[in-house]
Amino acid sequence: MIRFEDVSVTYEGAGEPTVKGVDFTVPEGELVLLAGPSGVGKSTVLGAVSGLVPHFTGGTLRGRVTVAGRDTRTHQPRELADVVGTVGQDPLAHFVTDTVEDELAYGMESLGLAPEVMRRRVEETLDLLGLAGLRHRPIATLSGGQRQRVAIGSVLTPHPQVLVLDEPTSALDPAAAEEVLAVLQRLVHDLGTTVLMAEHRLERVIPYADRVVLLPAPGAAPVIGSPAEVMAVSPVYPPMVALGRLAGWSPLPLTVRDARRRAGALRERLAAAAPDGRAGGRVPGARRPAEPPVPGAGRRGWFRRRPAPLPARPADPGPGRTAEIRSLSVRRDRVQALRHIDLTVTPGETVALMGRNGAGKSTLLSSLVGLLPPSAGTVRVGGLTPHRTPPPELVRRVGLVPQEPRDLLYADTVAAECAAADRDAGAEPGTCRALVSELLPGVADDTHPRDLSEGQCLALALAVVLAARPPLLLLDEPTRGLDYAAKARLAGILRGLAAEGHALVLATHDVELAAEIAHRVVLLAEGEVIADGPMAEIVVSSPSFAPQVAKILAPQRWLTVAEVREALA
Repeated sequence: MIRFEDVSVTYEGAGEPTVKGVDFTVPEGELVLLAGPSGVGKSTVLGAVSGLVPHFTGGTLRGRVTVAGRDTRTHQPRELADVVGTVGQDPLAHFVTDTVEDELAYGMESLGLAPEVMRRRVEETLDLLGLAGLRHRPIATLSGGQRQRVAIGSVLTPHPQVLVLDEPTSALDPAAAEEVLAVLQRLVHDLGTTVLMAEHRLERVIPYADRVVLLPAPGAAPVIGSPAEVMAVSPVYPPMVALGRLAGWSPLPLTVRDARRRAGALRERLAAAAPDGRAGGRVPGARRPAEPPVPGAGRRGWFRRRPAPLPARPADPGPGRTAEIRSLSVRRDRVQALRHIDLTVTPGETVALMGRNGAGKSTLLSSLVGLLPPSAGTVRVGGLTPHRTPPPELVRRVGLVPQEPRDLLYADTVAAECAAADRDAGAEPGTCRALVSELLPGVADDTHPRDLSEGQCLALALAVVLAARPPLLLLDEPTRGLDYAAKARLAGILRGLAAEGHALVLATHDVELAAEIAHRVVLLAEGEVIADGPMAEIVVSSPSFAPQVAKILAPQRWLTVAEVREALA
């Protein structure tokens, strides 16, 4: 169905090809995962399938790419639209209509399908992706994860023979990601759809892949094989594989179920080496968990928490508090996004905001940085009311890295962006550039931010915000587009900031990152806090939010491979 024949792509002004020697075939009815570190050319390979490379991006493509017998060198993207459906890294760039239902129908209208066929397929897709309740919503009011589901749905409705997906689960909560991947697997198995997908969160996708194409480095020839074969040699691999390598399991497990079956001996070793009580029960010294639900309380019954008595409202966050939120409610258009939120963040604390897409995580961060005024209640950051504070003063108290990091970038080169960030922050020249180098080495000073991959762009935006060293740092999906090495570097930087006394609040669906760095987890649902407590106590028993190591080694309370390695040392 898809055939690459010794393909290389060189962009204008680049000294070396971005990808080189790409030669593989994807048969009809297979799901193939394209893996590799950030910046190795995965998006370029995907773009060559849809014809966007080189017809839209420019550059020189050598070799040959054919899709359903059509040569992409001689067929424009519009001439491949009936065969190939594409979802890029940025869902916003994908949309052409205003509402969810119209967006799902647009591709079929372009292909001239009959109205009755369009109606049936829209309904099927709304149900498949859990979008029925959003059908009339303006796309501008959706959360990042909801937008990503709409973007995927809009390419499913025309029933293309080939789906090309770039980071399709990056903004989805764990449950929604499983639903989307299950839908893709059903299309592959039942309809013979061919799927080529790039994804950094391998722990989500590996169980569904028939084969893996690994791009190990920029310009390097791909490594192709079964998931087990490639994971044995890959420089990027999920925590489950890392645990298997540490334990010496062969072949390496590709599902949590397989890993649990092999983990008996490892659990026994850890039980003998766990003086801190991780072998079962509460972790000694852990803080008391959040209040349990109260039956019959309020209109949500069991799902409402017992309200704690509010202290007298201080004039500022008070000693030992970086930010304080009291009885916060926020409306966005006709949607009640937050309800009666109480939250305190202290210096040196890392708080992970988690919950399904649309739960209110990004709205809470926007309130802390002053982008959204409260409908009721108060927000105080560093003694200031954010939405009433001038930006030049606020930027030294709180910084936000948004879901769309390009919103922070406006200069023509990485060097100019970093120089402007240093000036705005009053930081030493080179501060921002050093942070970029630490997060993603190898990005040249003269690179235009538009030419960066999603992960590289995120690293630059994070460096721009960190240049001011704000006491409160807010990050909205900070690992979107980052590979495991970049995530490890990011985690190291964030741990260092917390150790210096910075307070960090992350809205994230990346349970592995939360397990690495979060002291505390706040779970949101329908705009309300439903749990607030230590990481180990909140997530270990959760089928959705537990990290892979916790699922494999349960009932023992290990969260990360690093913890296991340290215990066995």
